[in-house]
Amino acid sequence: MTDLLSELEWRGLLHARTEGTDAALAAGRVAGYVGFDPTADSLHIGSLLPIMALVHLGRAGHRPIALVGGGTGLIGDPSGKSTERPLADRELIAANGARIGRQLAHFGLEVADNADWLVPLDAIGFLRDIGKHFTVNYMLQKDSVRSRMDAGISFTEFAYMLLQSYDFLELHRRQGVTLQLGGSDQWGNITAGIELVRRTTGAEAHGITVPLVTTATGTKFGKTEAGAVWLDPARTSPYQFYQFWINVDDRDVGRYLRYFTLLPRDAIEALERTAAEHPERREAQRELANDVTTRLHGADAATAAREASELLFGRGDQNAVSPEVLDVLKKEIPYQECRIGAAPSVSSDASGADNTVTIQTGVAGTAAVGDVVAVVSTVLDLLVASGSAASKGDARRLIQQGAVSINGTRATPETTAIADWPLLPGGHLLIKKGSRDYRLVRLDAQ
Repeated sequence: MTDLLSELEWRGLLHARTEGTDAALAAGRVAGYVGFDPTADSLHIGSLLPIMALVHLGRAGHRPIALVGGGTGLIGDPSGKSTERPLADRELIAANGARIGRQLAHFGLEVADNADWLVPLDAIGFLRDIGKHFTVNYMLQKDSVRSRMDAGISFTEFAYMLLQSYDFLELHRRQGVTLQLGGSDQWGNITAGIELVRRTTGAEAHGITVPLVTTATGTKFGKTEAGAVWLDPARTSPYQFYQFWINVDDRDVGRYLRYFTLLPRDAIEALERTAAEHPERREAQRELANDVTTRLHGADAATAAREASELLFGRGDQNAVSPEVLDVLKKEIPYQECRIGAAPSVSSDASGADNTVTIQTGVAGTAAVGDVVAVVSTVLDLLVASGSAASKGDARRLIQQGAVSINGTRATPETTAIADWPLLPGGHLLIKKGSRDYRLVRLDAQ
């Protein structure tokens, strides 16, 4: 059994703890829990920090429990919110809770749902048995309430603290839970639950909070130009998830290795030294991305995401790309299917440059939007059909400027025939225009 608090502390995961927590953990196996809000159908990476706290709790020989808020989600936690939340539909919360429960179980956590005891509650019994233990003055002192006094807070959200406190009591009665973990913004709710357990049962209970994650640039952690980074691969693909971690700022990567991986201290410190001495290698980011993606999506998905990333950003061998990586790329970059054909008829654009790519419909064995398939015979055709160039004249200028490569080989005015070009597995061509514009084309020779 490892020392949980020492492990959390060196990783930077220990924000605060109640008095006596050290002794309670040292005395024997402790059951502890973290609550997760099911207002969306997936957790996002902001939830990874409390998840990792539970993972460390289990690794230290204790019993980690993830509590899905199927009951409290019907109310909404006012913590960190400046305005009232809209009330969510019961069926939606139940469906979200089921999906989130499966995500949490993936991390090897025991999962419970507070809808099991909160939904059957009767108002009179709850006010008599629970509400009498809290004074209004006590509740007004909590940050989650005090911060909303000027803007206003409904009785519904004001009472949220009582419901979360009741969760602690129910988990204590049902499963012997004596420890609650959560983000630093949950301190008030955690201490209220500790007080309720003490007043109703006389038992000693404790709380640990982890810090809220920040970035060195001041942006909100887990937000990208595309929005939040989700744990559900249907909302954030394994490739996009991997890319988020690859793009972590050098100033943050050491902290995030401590927060989100289980790498030992000496390995993390070695990666930090490499990041400081050779930041251009981004070894720490690659290790971070691979570790976290593997834990969430599995080794195969992480490998495909890594190889696709390396291929697109200049580190991979385009001639050794696997079918699995091509499947990733088809979902992440513009993808088109074309047919190799004879040289098409020629027309001219305003500059006098030939500009026609023959179009056929319903060609067997190919797929394109609206069943429209481009028939290509030259690199110029290919660039126009793939959307890399607006016209053949534009394509010709790009090639003359050395701005186009296909399967890792730079296109030149002399390399024109598509039929002579080496293909990737499955008849694919990876087109690169400039430094970051990629297109994938599959050629059908029939």
